[in-house]
Amino acid sequence: MNSVIIAVIVVVALSLMRVSVVLSLMIGAITAGLLSGMDVKTIVDVFNKGLGGGAPVALAYATLGAFAVALSRTGLTQQFSNWLIGKVNRNTETGKSATSIKWALFIGLILAGFASGTIIPVHIAFIPILIPPLLHVMNKLQLDRRAVACAITFSITVMYMTFPIGYGVIYLNDIMINNINKAGAPLGFGVTPDIATPAMLIPSSGMLIGILIALLFSYRKKRHYQDVALEGLSENEAPPLMLWQKVLILAGVVAALVVQLWTDSMIFGGLVGFGLVSMSGVIKWREQDHVLTQGIRLMATVGFIMITATGFSAVISATGDVPALVEASAGVIGDNKGMAALIMLLIGLFITMGIGSSFSTVPILTAIYVPLCVSFGFSPMATVAIIGAAGALGDAGSPASDSTLGPTAGLNADGQHDHMWDTVVPTFIHFNIPLICTAWLAAMIL
Repeated sequence: MNSVIIAVIVVVALSLMRVSVVLSLMIGAITAGLLSGMDVKTIVDVFNKGLGGGAPVALAYATLGAFAVALSRTGLTQQFSNWLIGKVNRNTETGKSATSIKWALFIGLILAGFASGTIIPVHIAFIPILIPPLLHVMNKLQLDRRAVACAITFSITVMYMTFPIGYGVIYLNDIMINNINKAGAPLGFGVTPDIATPAMLIPSSGMLIGILIALLFSYRKKRHYQDVALEGLSENEAPPLMLWQKVLILAGVVAALVVQLWTDSMIFGGLVGFGLVSMSGVIKWREQDHVLTQGIRLMATVGFIMITATGFSAVISATGDVPALVEASAGVIGDNKGMAALIMLLIGLFITMGIGSSFSTVPILTAIYVPLCVSFGFSPMATVAIIGAAGALGDAGSPASDSTLGPTAGLNADGQHDHMWDTVVPTFIHFNIPLICTAWLAAMIL
């Protein structure tokens, strides 16, 4: 069997058995390398060289974690959380339902996710800032955090795969359209950016179906959690802020966004935001190092997994078995156009689940998929739908994807949310399965 398939199965199986995702990725990389004929020394060399690619992302998440902890010291997020808890308590005392607050919370989180990938492109940076202070509200509402994980993953995934705004410009235009045209040039095949959104609307409807099922049916029942003190986040009533402090804190939030957009670096954005919030006096000078350490600890798991995932990705690419996987599938496909679309989508699912990044998967797939799509007579829109969906498949539901790691980092701040069983498995079931169905339908009718 192909080494890529076996490696991904090993990673997912070990992770589901509650083996550390970092260790699972390392074992998966070794498995893929050995099965492809690489010796151990070569595997280690390739893995180590790949690790460097994940360092900027890990450092970015660490600085964002520090920024989140610094903001928590201002007491603003706690005040918002306390206000929501007060609303819940008043509704309970008067016999009113808290359903409206629950749905307002879901809608607010989804809108925040939409904004984080488009008009305010901070990606998952909003999660460690917004989610931990709201955990007590969710506990009071007895909200199933699996539903919250699905809502966040939906919001940060569906926008980039559908609309060319923010990260969608990178995914749809800069990566997918450019790579399709590059691979199709020798065949006289090309696509234009204007067809990307129309082609992806049908596959994206699978994401919408999934979130509706998750919120309305799968996780609608109440789930109990303990109120646990959150390490690194202030639980005490913060002293009243003076006007100049509020101005400086607001400047820190704005500057973090502006610097990130200007430098294209979350690292410097987080550092500038942390510095300005610290200057407001909400953090004592002697506590600076402690707060920074707490922030790093808050996002450490995400950082280490992302670093390890880049090493795993490097080994997978070095095996050369991705093209072999497609070639081996050709015999199964035969002349069946429907089977061809399904096989391409499933291969995309496996590759993205292992690598953990849809943005990194598309360049790998296009060189192989474009000639296949042309040979089977798929239209330009159908080709875009297949490749765009194949790349996005597995982003939700991958143990190493920031679309799942981000929600876990926020929801597990009190240690009561399991990454695999409470984020990865729910998002895989509710998004990947309907996405395969709607993407296949798009390939057949476009």
